[in-house]
Amino acid sequence: MKMDKKNVKLNFSKMHGLGNDYVVINEFNGEIIPEDKKPATAKKLCKRGFSVGADGVIFVAQSNNNDADIRFRIFNADGSEAEMCGNGIRCFAKYVYENNILFVDNMLVETRGGVKKLLLNAKNGKLTSIKVDMGLATFNPREIPMKTDKDEFLNEVLIVDNKPFYMTVLSVGNPHAVIFTENLKNVNLNEIGPLIENHEAFPERINAHFVHILDENEIEMITWERGSGVTMACGTGATSSVIAGYRLGFLENDVLVHLPGGELHINVYRENDIIGAFMEGDATMVFKGSMELHI
Repeated sequence: MKMDKKNVKLNFSKMHGLGNDYVVINEFNGEIIPEDKKPATAKKLCKRGFSVGADGVIFVAQSNNNDADIRFRIFNADGSEAEMCGNGIRCFAKYVYENNILFVDNMLVETRGGVKKLLLNAKNGKLTSIKVDMGLATFNPREIPMKTDKDEFLNEVLIVDNKPFYMTVLSVGNPHAVIFTENLKNVNLNEIGPLIENHEAFPERINAHFVHILDENEIEMITWERGSGVTMACGTGATSSVIAGYRLGFLENDVLVHLPGGELHINVYRENDIIGAFMEGDATMVFKGSMELHI
C-alpha cells in the first residue's frame, strides 16, 4: 500500500569540525523525521548543490541507556547510519551545550559505537574545545569486521585493484584501514578510496586513510570516508591512524594530526594492555535555517 507523503517544517543547524560538515537536527523533545525516513532524508539533505549540502546528518535524541546522558546518531551522505564520528560528536557537543540541552562539563553520549565520555572546555557559555575519550581500539578482525585468516592485520598486504597496499586494520567503534606512505601527493584518493571502502575483505565497508609521518609526534593524513567519500577531516580516522602508528612503533603517545581542514590532538593511553585514545579539537556553528521537507 502506497503511503501518502507529507510536508514537514525542519529547523536545523549547519556545523563543521575542521571542514567536516553536518546538518544537525534536534529531536531531543520528540521525533521530527520518522525512523524509516531518516536514511532518505539524510541523503537528500546532504546533496550539495541541490539542498543544504553536508557530509552527514546528526540527530540529537534522548537516551534510554542508563549509562548515558544523551544520544548521538549520525547518517552518512549515502543514507547509511554510522557507528561513530569524531568530528560529528564534537559538533553535537557544541550544539547540545550552547543550546542548553545539557549544560555540563562532562557529557556521556550514547553512540552506536558505545558510550563516549566528553570533557568540555568553555568560556562565557561557548565551547572552546572538546576532548573525547574515543574508547579502546580492537584489532580483532571479527570485531572490525574483516575477512582474513590472520589474528590481526598489522601492516599486512591487501591486494586492491591488483596492487599491494600495506595496511593496518582496526576499529574504534567504526572500521578503519590505515596506510602509511612517504608521499600523500601520489595518492589518487578518488580512485583508490572507493576500491578500499568496498573491498570484499570488508563486509560492512571501511574508512580508508593515507598517512605520512612527519616525526614521532606529528603526522599528516587524507581520508576517504565510508558513505561520504573524500572529506576535509575524520576524527575517528585521526584516532585510528595514531593508534595504528603507536601500535607499530612508528609514533609516540602524544601526536598532532594535520588534516586538510585543520588539526586534531590525539593522546594514546593503555588500559589493561588495550590501546585507547583521547581526541581533542573544536567545532564551529556555521548557520541556522529552516526548510520544508516533502517526506
